Amino acid sequence: MNLPLNIDFQQILLHLLNFVILAGGLSFLVFGPVRKFMDERRKHFEELAKENEEKAKENEALKEEYVRMIKEADNEIEERKAESERLAAAEAKKCLEEAREKAADILKEAEKEAETRKEHILESAQTEIGELVLTAAQKLLSDTVTPERNSALYDEFIRLTAESTDAKEQKKDRS
Repeated sequence: MNLPLNIDFQQILLHLLNFVILAGGLSFLVFGPVRKFMDERRKHFEELAKENEEKAKENEALKEEYVRMIKEADNEIEERKAESERLAAAEAKKCLEEAREKAADILKEAEKEAETRKEHILESAQTEIGELVLTAAQKLLSDTVTPERNSALYDEFIRLTAESTDAKEQKKDRS
């Protein structure tokens, strides 16, 4: 049966049947694997997202742990620094006290030595002066007093005094 415009229903039905077979074959052959591929891909990305979340949580936990450890290390460093400063201050104070004690001992020893030298010098000066006076008195009494003799005695007295003074200075320099 032919309809106007040359339309054949049988041909249309065959074309529809062909289209249904083609659509079913395509959906079975192409859309199924594509859906399966898309599902697998979605699952893969969901797994990646979960892994990223877990890693982000682990990283956050590690970050917090590291921050805590750094704070503890900083606190320990501060404590050790303060302890070192206290020990250094105590050691410095101890050394300073020892130095002051040694200085005081040295000063006392020097004062004693100076006093001893002073006494020794005074004793030797008194002895020498006494000897000079005795010598001068003996010469005055034993000799007749003349102006030349008097002048010679004065010269002798001055020479002996100078020698005595030089001897004292030499002893002083040796000490």
